Formats: sequence, C-alpha cells, structure tokens
Amino acid sequence: MDCKLAISSMSLGRCFAGHSFEHKLDMARKYGYLGIEVFYEDLVDVAHTLDKNTTNNAGDAASPSAESHLAAARWIREECSKRGLSVISLQPFMHYEGLRDRAEHARRIDEWKLWLGMAKAMDTDLILVPSNFLPADQLLGSVESRAADLAELADVAVVEGIKICYESLCWGTYSRTWEDSWEVVQAANRPNLGLCLDSFNIAGAIYADPAAQNGKTVDAEAVVAASMARLRASVPREKVFLVQLVDAERLDAPLLPGHPFYNAEQPCRMSWSRNCRLFYGEEKAYLPVLQIARTFFHGIGYNNDWVSLELFNRRMSETDSVVPEELARRGALSWQRLQRDLAASMSSSTETPKLVASL
Repeated sequence: MDCKLAISSMSLGRCFAGHSFEHKLDMARKYGYLGIEVFYEDLVDVAHTLDKNTTNNAGDAASPSAESHLAAARWIREECSKRGLSVISLQPFMHYEGLRDRAEHARRIDEWKLWLGMAKAMDTDLILVPSNFLPADQLLGSVESRAADLAELADVAVVEGIKICYESLCWGTYSRTWEDSWEVVQAANRPNLGLCLDSFNIAGAIYADPAAQNGKTVDAEAVVAASMARLRASVPREKVFLVQLVDAERLDAPLLPGHPFYNAEQPCRMSWSRNCRLFYGEEKAYLPVLQIARTFFHGIGYNNDWVSLELFNRRMSETDSVVPEELARRGALSWQRLQRDLAASMSSSTETPKLVASL
C-alpha cells in the first residue's frame, strides 16, 4: 500500500510574510514531498507579479485579472514540473454553499468557471470546497439547499473533468462534522462530488474544545470511537477524494477573552485552527490522530493515494527565512512518525501506508 505525501503551499510559510512560492517548492522537493495543494492566496500572489496592471490610479493594489490568474496557474504548473511535484488540488473555494443572496450565488458560479480553468492549467482534477462559516442569517440551513448548490458546482465541473472535495470545517455554520458533509454529499448525489477527510477538523469538532480547561469535549474518547465506527461502516472508499493529516496544540489556558489567540470576530475553533495546528506527534499535540488515521487507512482502505499535510500555525506568518525549510522538515518527520506508530498499532500481517519518496 503506497500513499504519496503532499503539503499545502501555505503550510510552508505565508506569502505575505515574504516566503516565495519557488522557495517553498524547493523545500518540498528537498524533504521528499511528491505533491502540492495550491492555496489560492499563493496563486493570487504569483498573479500579482505577472499582472502588469495590478495598481489603480490611486496606486492601491488591485485584484489581478482573470488572464493573470490563468497565467499564474500555468507558471505554477511549470515550476512544480521542474521539481517533479504534482499539483494535487486547488483550494479553498470558500463561502459558497447555501447563500441566501442568490445574486451572489450567481456571481460565485461565474467565479467557479475561472477556478476550473486554473485547475486545468495546473493539471489537477481536484478543487476543495470547505463548509460555509458565514453568519447563519446569510445562509440557507437545509441539507437540500446546500446539496443543490454543490450539485450545481459538480454539474459545471464534470464537463471539465474536475472533481469537488467537500470538507466540513469544525467551526462551520451548518456542516461541522464529517457526518454533516457526508449527508450533503449523499443528497447531492454526483459522481464527481466526494469528501475531504481531515484529521484536524474531525477531531476539532468532536474531541477538542479549546475553550475548555482540559481542551476536550465531554466524553471525548467515546464520541470519537463511535464516530470512527460510523465512518468505517458508512463511507465507501471511492467517495473519499483526499485525506489530510495534522494534529493540534493543547493550550495552557482556555481560549477565552484575554487569551493571546482570542478573536471576538471568529469562532473559538477557527482562532485555534489558525494559530495552533501542529504536525502529528509534535510537542503539545493531543488529538487522536493515530486512531483517525487507522480508520482512514485500514478501516476505509484509503491506502494508495495522496495524503496531504494541511498545517495552519502562527509560525507560518513569521518572516524568518528558515520557516519553509523548518516546516517542510517537520512535516516529513511527522509522516515518518505516523507510519511507525501505525505499524506498531497493527498486527504484523497488516501493511501500513508508506511514503513514496526518500528524505
């Protein structure tokens, strides 16, 4: 069983902190990654450098043109190819499903068509759509309305051979758990619409509570065990389009007003996510990632495809030039650690996913 290791481009350092896309790709190659999830923020940053008209008359930065978006996508594909890296996805197409404002919905469908062009230019067939976390009064809450919107995306995308990977964010307004996203995917019933299963968002919804003194929900272990049993029993392998694996930090104090990471304008779990994700097994990491990974690889049988490390952490926004290499190395070591722990937790007759590259 062979899993190929990938990482999100922004997980190697944020572009606004001065970390160039080329350097991040170099570090991904150095530490054995085979694939890159292209974060839209990075694509826009590249497009700005390619667009000759990125300032308006007032000298303010303007949005890059559609042509520059596509040129950036082609450039990214070329730079990845030079390093033997595959673009495995473009993400995230945010705040889409369930919009009450149907004029805005129509505008997003037009934007989606550009995203399809960018995906094709990068030679990837996968776009990630996270669950909407806009305020509830801006959204239609029914499963049927959200499924209809995702079905519309899928119907436009299928013509271009593009798949949609839908993921529940643990702070999503209506889709917070994998069960929530699976219900929507089933209702939409499109062959090119599947799930992104992310260890952080799964555990963040049902195991972790960063606002609690002990960092955990009530009966956390039992709830996770029951959820993993349902995952094994209900989700077929072919509907899992991508697996993402990271851990997160147990905070020394609850994430409440006065905490350095507290943001009154964000759900608590979102603030925690943006600052405190860690690679598997690192100091202060405490989520049941090993248990979740066993369900992915051995329960569902996701054992011969891409595994991506989607990290968000305050370190990514620091300007130290060593950040991309540090994060690339930490991620690769965490993947090796997870493989060893998976092997130790399984019987000797059971194969364990392995990294298809050498450090």
